[in-house]
Amino acid sequence: MGKFTKRGGFRSKWLTGVAALVTALPLLAVPTVRAVAEGACDPFTAPAVDESVPTARDVLGIDLGERDVSTAESDDYLRAISDASPKVVDGVLATSVEGRPLRYAVVGQEKWVRPGALENIGRQLNRLRDPSTPEPLAKQIIRDTPAVLWVAGNVHGGEKSGTDAALRVLYELAARTDCTAQTILDDAIVVVLPTQNPDGREASTRRNANGFDMNRDWFARTQPETEGKLEKLSELPPQMYIDAHEMGTQDYFFPPNADPVYHDIGETPLNWVYNEYGPAMQQAFGRFGIPYFNGRSYDLMYLGYGDTVPLTGFNAAGMTFEKSSGDPTPERVGEQYTAIWATLMAAGAQNDGMLTEWRAEHLEAYRQGAAGELEPNRLYWNDGEISNPVPDIRVKHYFLRTDDPAKSAEVQRLARRLQRMDVDVYRLATPLTVPDYTEYGRAPQRTTLPAGTLWIPLAQGQKHWVQAMLNENSYVPFPYFYDVTAWSGPLLENVSGGRSGADVKPQAIPLPQQAEPVAPPVVGAPTTAVWQVSANSAAVESSGWLRWWLGDQGLGFGDLTAEQIASGVLADYDVLVVPNGPEAEAADSLGEQGRAALTEWVRGGGTLITLRDSSRLAARLGLTSATFAEPTSDIPGALIRMELDPASPLAAGVGPTAWAMYEYDTVWSAPEQSSAARFPAAGDPDWYVSGFAEGAEQLHGRSAVVDENVGGGRVVLFGFDPNYRAFTNGTAKLLFNAITGPKTANTPRAAAAPLAVPSTPGSDRMVISVRPDAADEVQRLIAERGGTADVVHGPNVVRFRVDLGGMNADEHPWARRLADEAAALGPAVVAISLP
Repeated sequence: MGKFTKRGGFRSKWLTGVAALVTALPLLAVPTVRAVAEGACDPFTAPAVDESVPTARDVLGIDLGERDVSTAESDDYLRAISDASPKVVDGVLATSVEGRPLRYAVVGQEKWVRPGALENIGRQLNRLRDPSTPEPLAKQIIRDTPAVLWVAGNVHGGEKSGTDAALRVLYELAARTDCTAQTILDDAIVVVLPTQNPDGREASTRRNANGFDMNRDWFARTQPETEGKLEKLSELPPQMYIDAHEMGTQDYFFPPNADPVYHDIGETPLNWVYNEYGPAMQQAFGRFGIPYFNGRSYDLMYLGYGDTVPLTGFNAAGMTFEKSSGDPTPERVGEQYTAIWATLMAAGAQNDGMLTEWRAEHLEAYRQGAAGELEPNRLYWNDGEISNPVPDIRVKHYFLRTDDPAKSAEVQRLARRLQRMDVDVYRLATPLTVPDYTEYGRAPQRTTLPAGTLWIPLAQGQKHWVQAMLNENSYVPFPYFYDVTAWSGPLLENVSGGRSGADVKPQAIPLPQQAEPVAPPVVGAPTTAVWQVSANSAAVESSGWLRWWLGDQGLGFGDLTAEQIASGVLADYDVLVVPNGPEAEAADSLGEQGRAALTEWVRGGGTLITLRDSSRLAARLGLTSATFAEPTSDIPGALIRMELDPASPLAAGVGPTAWAMYEYDTVWSAPEQSSAARFPAAGDPDWYVSGFAEGAEQLHGRSAVVDENVGGGRVVLFGFDPNYRAFTNGTAKLLFNAITGPKTANTPRAAAAPLAVPSTPGSDRMVISVRPDAADEVQRLIAERGGTADVVHGPNVVRFRVDLGGMNADEHPWARRLADEAAALGPAVVAISLP
């Protein structure tokens, strides 16, 4: 049994669905028993429909759920409904990487979907988001304006049932003449986005055509599909956002979510999710005997998901739904429909109350920001103490320095991202003395900030988003990690900034809307190649990030295979960049001839740049004097400040420090003259970790980036991925310098002996770290599933690195259940991290 404790003290009880009967929900479900209060509209009443609205069979020749529709079929049916119904309009909110439209439809009362009406709805709702809007006007807007409910599917291309279910919802909202559609559309419009990833749907791949997981791209907005979606969300700001997924695990998941929950999410949307919509889905699934679970696997921590961004950036009820991908299509589509329809009906029952509460949440956010209050972090499902409580500090202002010309593009990019999420950003017109200015990862001190510094006050309706994007630390309250634990914008961009809780009164002017910075042309760029060493999840994503970033920087490149390297093609290139991937697989694919060709090319003058796990290949081939050790720490994606060698050519334009995204990475040691970047020594005031870290002292004084001349060539070894998700722009500059800049001045190093024993990098592995007295139980849990794991013993901790066969946790059949059962070990758990 789980529990949700509302921040005001309200508590509701939850049970996990345990129905023994597993049946596919009929595509037009008609209940056999009455499961709603007398006089209320039954969400699953037998439908009465307007036959002028075409069914899927009329247009496509099949019923929805008979099989997965194609992207073209989805588009055709959406447009057919829009053409037939005066309650529906459609449009295109983005074009995918491969040129496919992301089509959406809006369904509502005719007066709300006429030309100009939707634009007016968006304007009025954005006035409600503005705390300065007078209350009489706000009340009038609430009376006259519908809520906006979003239903989206298929952000992961191979997870297809959300598209078909969304189309069914669109049809029923347009065609039904009974009380259900009326209940939903009395005071709301519904935006239906059947597929967020048309290229991935056509290829049956999780990622888009650039290799990006777009459910991690929400705040960075690097991909056109994400960018267009967020623009439309700003135009029609939601009070609900449903994101329908599939998973490798059995049954069905809907909220409440697992711990941890990001601390600065507003109370109103979280209450809607946990105490309004969750119970509505629980009732519907119990009624039809559909197994489900809550409070496990899917957290609300990382601010790059399709639930956490709507929750924090729009104060909307952002929700992830997950259905087992291995079930038959009728079952998958039927259960997705049941969850969506039950939730929409619960939202419809709120009437004007939804916008009243939504407005109040923005006013409360402003009040908190003006007072400098940060929301506390809580545990909603797990007993025990919070491991990393939000400190008792006041935060009223954030500042970003603009006095380093080398960082102008990074500051501009960060300011643009804030503005595009409707954050008010100002520029200081005169110098400002701040008595408690606290630079990121430093102690507070009295500081005079120069004119031109950017000022972002927390006293605004977007206070939660400001704190989420500019925080110094995410304050993870529970050691369960579905994703990385740090994402602070100033740290990712490596720009100087800080916070204050003082009552200062800046003289400032609004910052004009910023454009996306454009990389300057590169003159005389070296010929560069990329070698993706594996088809596993980690290698596909790292390679995709790298190719996209190279294109964004205006750096041309060629893609090579191991066979081409073995045949001598490297002679046509100056630089080879090897993205993250398993070095043992890389070495095997090269074969003896390829390994010799790569070694000879480097010693003959080529530059080899390796990222994260692939850096072990340089050690395996004897191309570096650096040595490595397995991590004994638990750092599942934290930003750690590292110190740069000012004499290194890699440091140009970067500054004395930068922030590495460290995620269970190999620990490297190299001579001082070869270390372009190091983690600070113990006691060094530069040492700071943003995010969760246990046992990080192993990194003190260790090498983070190694740059060595080898024979006539050069090897630049990154112990982490400097271009992580293409949003770590601060360290990507190191990579840019490695590709385009001069060689290091150090003398050629004597190479280490090639490694004879294969190593086992862990970037694509699940990690379970426990105290020694729980190790046998974890071993049993892994063994009963037929799994294998490397076991690493550290001080008072045993770490299991579980092999998931190159899959991530979403795709794997039992990784989540294993994580959930391990989490039940309570205080014996040090950390659980899912790749």
